[in-house]
This record gives sequence, structure tokens and C-alpha cells, in this order.
Amino acid sequence: GRLPSMDSGQPAQEGKVVLKKKVTLLRGISIIIGTIIGAGIFISPKGILKNTGSVGMSLTVWTVCGILSLFGALCYAELGTCIKKSGGHYTYILEAFGPLPAFVRVWVELLIIRPAATAVISLAFGRYILEPFFMQCEIPELAIKLITAVGITLVMVLNSTSVSWSARIQIFLTFCKLVAILIIIVPGVIQLIKGETQHFKNAFAGNDASVMGLPLAFYSGMYAYSGWFYLNFVTEEVENPEKNIPLAICISMIIVTVGYVLTNVAYFTTISAGELLLSKAVAVTFAERLMGDFSLAVPVFVALSCFGSMNGGIFAVSRMFFVASREGHLPEILSMIHVRKHTPLPAVIVLHPLTMIMLFNGDLYSLLNFLSFARWLFIGLVVAGLIYLRYKRPDMPRPFKVPLFIPALFSFTCLFMVALSLYSDPVNTGIGFAIT
Repeated sequence: GRLPSMDSGQPAQEGKVVLKKKVTLLRGISIIIGTIIGAGIFISPKGILKNTGSVGMSLTVWTVCGILSLFGALCYAELGTCIKKSGGHYTYILEAFGPLPAFVRVWVELLIIRPAATAVISLAFGRYILEPFFMQCEIPELAIKLITAVGITLVMVLNSTSVSWSARIQIFLTFCKLVAILIIIVPGVIQLIKGETQHFKNAFAGNDASVMGLPLAFYSGMYAYSGWFYLNFVTEEVENPEKNIPLAICISMIIVTVGYVLTNVAYFTTISAGELLLSKAVAVTFAERLMGDFSLAVPVFVALSCFGSMNGGIFAVSRMFFVASREGHLPEILSMIHVRKHTPLPAVIVLHPLTMIMLFNGDLYSLLNFLSFARWLFIGLVVAGLIYLRYKRPDMPRPFKVPLFIPALFSFTCLFMVALSLYSDPVNTGIGFAIT
């Protein structure tokens, strides 16, 4: 059976409990930025440098990946304004290609991808929240997992209790992330003004990257920008979605791209390429050289950044499960809403035990390796669906419409990402393909 959505056109029953439209433009921006920016830009942005072999090429890849991610985000902006239902990938695959691929997508997300991904980003939160207390010794793994479990539980409780408070905290955490990036960028700009440009001389000269180096750098860059699609998971809760979804996506992607590129430029004003590759935490190394004891604050900012990614991800993905349940593809209880709090309570808490199992028993990184290609496979399918819907349903209202070359180029990009996964790691990707 299928339950009516907020925008289905079916008459609402008197007293019917629905999700409220509480996601403003600012909250939408905070969801996107808050889920894109995690720990990587502060700790280890070296995958791209390692595989490109030069400072100049690494900055080029960061810029190109930001532009391509903007193209993908613009495709989702069109879909979000013409299909006014929450659910993101799941909903768009359902509308374009029918129930079977959508059913597969949501069950893989529920049972494997989301619990594993949440556990991994939460482990980074647990590690860096404890870092200031274990400066002279190794942090016990059990302590990391226990504080991680507390963080996961706190996020679940927050998202079960109040949409407004979850969104407000997301805005605060996004502000903290941007402040952290500015703390790196501003001293970097001052260094440039002082003439500290020695690491940019012969910027495109360096160690030759391998034949697979540049594609792998590109893969790392696209992964660093992933998260731009999360606002589309909560479309039904966005105020004035025809205006706010495209605006939030464009503003967020410009801020993130400029922030990522300038942060890397700032690093290179103080740290050489070789030193960056050897550093375990690049932002800490940078802060130690320019800001002394202030470097102790870096782990706190990283932990807050991870918590923001956890909160934004749970807020968004729970809506996918809510919509899939409404469509009859998940148990009906997941489409229920708390009568007083107006939160999709069952769709949030179903992730808690699954994430805990992954945290304490799962081989998290192997699972993510198995299924990393699935993200690009399904995103590519969604963007191909946009092209398909242009011809299948030409009369569909499209308040925001992108030139056709953008979805065509981005579909090719996703195909390239999937092919690269198969080529570079055929065994793990093959296992992931079998699971999917």
C-alpha cells in the first residue's frame, strides 16, 4: 500500500499528523555544508596530493571536483523542484525507473551503507573528542568506541526529539566548521601577503604520478565533496522549495569549493608537499607552526565537524526511510510520526541498533570499500533519470531547469567513478556489486 505524501494532491485528513515545513534557506545551507565538511579537510587532505604528484595539480583537482560536484548538485536542484517529495536518491529512482531499483536502493542503504558510514564518521568524532585528554599516550580503542556510542545516541535522541532543535544545532555546528576553516585560511592569506610563496614555485613540478594516480586523485576529490544531495532527502520540509533548494545548493557548493581550495592554499604557505604527506593531522601541524598552543583546539573543531556530519546525515537519511515506508518498500511503522514532536521517530531510531552492531562488530572499512562504488552507481542512475524524465514527461513543471549538457557530463563522471572502482579494486567492488 502507499500512503499520501504532503505534496501528493490528496486531501488531508482532519487532524492528520505530518512533518512540518521548518527547513528555511539558512537551515538548508547548514544541512548541505554540515554534511559535506567532515574531518578530512582538517586532518588528512593528502590523498589528492599523493596521487597528483604536485601542488599545482592537486589544487587544480580540488577546483575541478568542486565544479563537477556543483553540476551534480544542480541536477538534484532540478529534481527537487519538480518532484516535491522527500527521499532523495530513492524517490527520484522510483519516479524515473519504477519500484524495483528503488526497493534495492533503500534496503542496501538501511542495512549496510548508512549504519557503516555513520559508524565511521562517528569513530572520528570519538577519537578527536578524546584527543586532548590523551596527548602523551595512545587512546584506548574501547574508550573511543564507548564515547562514539554516546555521540551516536545523542544524535539519535536529538533527531527524535525536535526538528527545530536539530536544525538549530546544525546551524551552530556549520558555523563552527566555517570558523575553523577561516582560522586556517586567514593566517594563510597573511603568509601570502608576507611573500611566503616558496612552496608554489614550480607548482606543477614534482614527483611523477602513476598512470592511475590522477584518476584516483579525482576519485578522492569527488568523495570529499559528497553530501551535496542531502537537502533533497527533506524536500517536503523545505519552505518554498522551488526557490530555496536551488539557492541553498548553489550557495553551499560555492562556499565549500572556495573554502576547500583556500584551505589547501593556506596549508602550502607553511607546509611543503613532502611534509604534508608525512603529517598525521595537517591542520594540527599548520596550527603548531603559526599559532602555538592554539593547535590544542584543532581536535575539538574536528570533533564538532564530525558531530555536524553525523547530525545532518541522520536528519536527512531518516526521511528516505520514512518515504520508502510510505511507499510500501519498508515496514509501515517507519512512516509513523510522533504526534506531539512531529519527528519521524521510528525512521530515526531504527538506525541506532544497526549502527551499534557495525560499531562494535562490523568490519567497517571493508564494508565501505565494498560499497563505495554503489554511491556513484545510484547517483549516476538518478542523474540519468533526469535526462529520461525530460523525454518521458516533458510537460512536468520544472521551476528550475539545467542545460542538458550538465546531467550528461555528470552521468559520464559517475560512470567513470564506477569504472575506476572496478579497475582499481575489482575484488572488493565485485563483492559490493553482488551485495547491491
